[in-house]
Parts: sequence; C-alpha cells; structure tokens
Amino acid sequence: MKKQQRTKLVHEGKYLAEVDIELMMTDDDWSPYLSTEDAYKLDDVREALKRGDTKTAARYGRVYSLTPIAV
Repeated sequence: MKKQQRTKLVHEGKYLAEVDIELMMTDDDWSPYLSTEDAYKLDDVREALKRGDTKTAARYGRVYSLTPIAV
C-alpha cells in the first residue's frame, strides 16, 4: 500500500479550509481511500466552519474567509 499526501478543500458558507490528508493507494477497486482519522478530521472541520468556529477549524489546516467580488 502506498500513501500519498493531498490537500482537500472544505468549503462552508463564507469560509474555506485547506486540510492535509493522506490517500491510501492499493490495487483494489476502492482505491484511493481515506483513513478513518482523516475522514473524521474533514467532518470536524466542516462542522466547525458551519458554526463559524474558525479557531477549531484552524487546528486541522489553513482557514480562509471568502469575500464575494460580484453578485
């Protein structure tokens, strides 16, 4: 099994987080896939961003505030 580092983007409302995860590469049909810990990490970041809790989300990755330019 090979592991590959990736950055996933999690977007909720006016926030975006870049979260580093590891993809596991195997020869089976389900490849690539996330570890359970990384899946929970992405869920935790999404929930924190929904609540506007950028401090908690920042524990897992880089957090950005999005500003609309045109409507």
